Amino acid sequence: MPRMRIPPSDIHVRTSPNPVRSVSETPAPTWFVYILRCSDGTLYTGVTLDLDRRCRQHNAGTASRYTRSRLPAKLVYREEQPGQGMALKREASVKRLTRREKLALICRRASAA
Repeated sequence: MPRMRIPPSDIHVRTSPNPVRSVSETPAPTWFVYILRCSDGTLYTGVTLDLDRRCRQHNAGTASRYTRSRLPAKLVYREEQPGQGMALKREASVKRLTRREKLALICRRASAA
């Protein structure tokens, strides 16, 4: 049986009053790479979406096993990253730095502020 062809004038497109946004229109959340100075002088590097909440968790002893026994921990460095993947890559590169290089990074950021 042959298909019937509908003339273009008879086709009605229904539009929604609230069109769905595409993923590209939604702003990406800002991720942070941060360094804490623990009470024993050691440096801890991590990533988070909410820096204030994460610092509170560290100082409450609920964020990481490493900082739990080295409280209080003070935020000494932070940098914004556009996405989680970039933040994780940057965290890995900061963790590979020597202590001296991390301290230089912290000092450069403090002098620029």
